[in-house]
Amino acid sequence: MNKENNSKEIDESRQGEATMVSPGLKKNGKKLFVESYGCAMNFSDSEVVASILAEQGYTTTSDEKEANVILINTCSIRENAETRVRRRLTNFKNRKKHEPSLVVGVLGCMAERLKKQLLEEEKLVDLVAGPDAYRDLPNLIEEVGSGQKAVNVLLSREETYADISPVKLDKSGVTSFVSITRGCDNMCSFCVVPFTRGRERSRDPETIIKECKDLFELGYREVTLLGQNVDSYRWNLTSKGEIKDDSKPTTNFAELMEMVANVSPDLRVRFSTSHPKDMSDEVLEVIAKYENVCNYIHLPIQSGNTEVLARMNRGYSREWYLERITAINRILPDCAISTDLITGFCNETDEEHADTISIMKEVKWDFSYMYKYSERPKTLAERRFEDNVPEEVKGARLTEIIDLQQVHSLEANKKHVGRTLKVLVEGPSKRRPDEFMSGRTGHNTKAVFPIGNFEKCDYVMVKINDCTAATLLGEVVEILPASK
Repeated sequence: MNKENNSKEIDESRQGEATMVSPGLKKNGKKLFVESYGCAMNFSDSEVVASILAEQGYTTTSDEKEANVILINTCSIRENAETRVRRRLTNFKNRKKHEPSLVVGVLGCMAERLKKQLLEEEKLVDLVAGPDAYRDLPNLIEEVGSGQKAVNVLLSREETYADISPVKLDKSGVTSFVSITRGCDNMCSFCVVPFTRGRERSRDPETIIKECKDLFELGYREVTLLGQNVDSYRWNLTSKGEIKDDSKPTTNFAELMEMVANVSPDLRVRFSTSHPKDMSDEVLEVIAKYENVCNYIHLPIQSGNTEVLARMNRGYSREWYLERITAINRILPDCAISTDLITGFCNETDEEHADTISIMKEVKWDFSYMYKYSERPKTLAERRFEDNVPEEVKGARLTEIIDLQQVHSLEANKKHVGRTLKVLVEGPSKRRPDEFMSGRTGHNTKAVFPIGNFEKCDYVMVKINDCTAATLLGEVVEILPASK
């Protein structure tokens, strides 16, 4: 485990995979290469982008060297992600010296925040498009073709891309993200998302269900309902719970999840991310009701100290969070819980850090995404507080929580040894692909088992014989038939 930064942001970029243009669409002979950084929302957005450009005749490719258009979908949450993106853009800028017709663009959060630097000062890109401007990409690319720099970073209060069927770019064909909201209304002081992705809006549930059905028919067997705060999903409802349009039905997150669960008992349902202040017992009861809704909740706490949580503007206290944990354990006694933890937030004292250690020992999360605080421009924390915890102190505190989480993760996995768990087969094991397959349990824990008479996307029952802090080791004792 990396003791410098154990973040849920994806360190390695995921690239566009070769994908056929939808039947009936005319190809224009041009190829698109998409590379994504950061959160799951960015990877989901890249599929929307691929779909929009497929309508214009582009095919996607996993080989950047054969691409006519290269788009980098970026993240501003961590400085490390921005540094890696700049290196990639510098490489593409050097390539353009020999291929002047190549179009290079930046999408997403970094695009909105650094548009002037990227376009004018550093001249690293030809176009910049913010998260709500992807429908304008064909026009932006055309502008670049006429010798102009193109930019659209306008944020929208309505755009959800609900009518677009995303082109799947992943290799697995097993699991997929389905966006249910865009933007965020929570003004956490450390977070730049509200400024780069705009206000929260919910997507029409009918389009969500249609996308889930389409994915199931394509062979996918797991969907993750995705949003900055899925618990605040409200279709035709205001933030106060008032009906917007009496002629239309209303849907909250618990109701939406139940609708998705009913697509098929063979479609496994996950969701990310939940916010402690909004998670309701109604959601927990839906999880308990449906076998295909995973017994796994990612519930970020960030800090175990109430005063730090107030500085972070999280909207709940340590006591509130622990009450939600109690509710989960009462309604879902076999539920795995993970969290996010930040060390070294502004003004964090040794005593406040000790409260994070103590809540870790009390809750014992199955696993955690842990990182040092890094100040991001435009956030409330940048304006209100000083980033005054020394880097060596941040690092020492991060090491302490990582070491403790390793202990708790191993304890959690040991509880499964001797059990037989349902696992969705995802494909060959990375380390020994000729001998082992891997998949995930409903607790979102990776399981590895010998190759047998089963394939990717099958459900199997695995007897767990051993474990590490990150992985369950076992053998398949039953291959489950598809539900009728």
